[in-house]
Amino acid sequence: MSTQTATRVSRSVVQSVLSRETPEGAGAVVRRSIGTAALRNFTPFLMLDHFNVAPGAGFPDHPHRGMTTLTYMLTGEFQHEDFKGHKGNIGPGDLQFMIAGKGIMHAEMPIHRPGGDNPTGLQLWIDLPSAHKLTEASYQELKASEIPSAHPSPDVLVKVICGTAQGNEQEGMVSSPVRPLGGCWFFDVKFAKAGERFWQEIPKGWNAFTYILEGSVSHGSEGSALPIKTFHTSVLSSAEGETGIELISTSEQARIVVVAGEPLEQEIVQHGPFVMDSRAGIQRAFQDYQMGANGFEGAHEWRSEIGKRMM
Repeated sequence: MSTQTATRVSRSVVQSVLSRETPEGAGAVVRRSIGTAALRNFTPFLMLDHFNVAPGAGFPDHPHRGMTTLTYMLTGEFQHEDFKGHKGNIGPGDLQFMIAGKGIMHAEMPIHRPGGDNPTGLQLWIDLPSAHKLTEASYQELKASEIPSAHPSPDVLVKVICGTAQGNEQEGMVSSPVRPLGGCWFFDVKFAKAGERFWQEIPKGWNAFTYILEGSVSHGSEGSALPIKTFHTSVLSSAEGETGIELISTSEQARIVVVAGEPLEQEIVQHGPFVMDSRAGIQRAFQDYQMGANGFEGAHEWRSEIGKRMM
């Protein structure tokens, strides 16, 4: 037995939550797990939404402070526009990592093309470390063709959104150029057939979860865990000596997102779109927003072009 194999001790599922459909924005529907009463404030993660936006719905002008959003498109297209002049489209497989920092006012609106799919995707809210709560807002964006891929075996494909995954012998370790403020890894794993395995290392002490997009997947040692089915979010154990997660596809086609993050030893105080580490911080966020100051200059005078179609 190799040293690499011997040190592979898999995490297991300690809680599995079915993502329930929830109204959000203006007429949109999301499947939410993290951020509900069943799974709240799983540091550093604040909310996980699997969105499907039908015609006539969207997310018109709204503010944020103190957190980041990772938006990963699955089908269709979305437009984005903010009050600092940043705008653009993201389509299938594209990524937008937005650091709201001390203030952003923006709109996120779907594009519906004749005969096309509804825009669907994942949006993960991630808490910012206290030291970065009031940093300047910024973006990291990648088109689908720019996101690195790992191929650990012929029937397993891994899109490396954030972090580092093991590829085949020719690829070695594959890393994403995305650099979040705080530790966060995010992988989109596709299995082409049942019985395929994938191993992902997870840093010691980090919190981790998975979300099933398609099919079913078993977590942990073979035979010791039941398959987890579509739309379930599974929190993983973090016991001493566990070095990663072993996944085994249990359906002919399976797709699973694996996410891990470094816990933040700070209070989470969230009120709507603002996430701070104290009640005083939340009060200051509302005051700054109302006064148009400290990151929200011009917020009340600004109207997005893309949001006007919902007025």
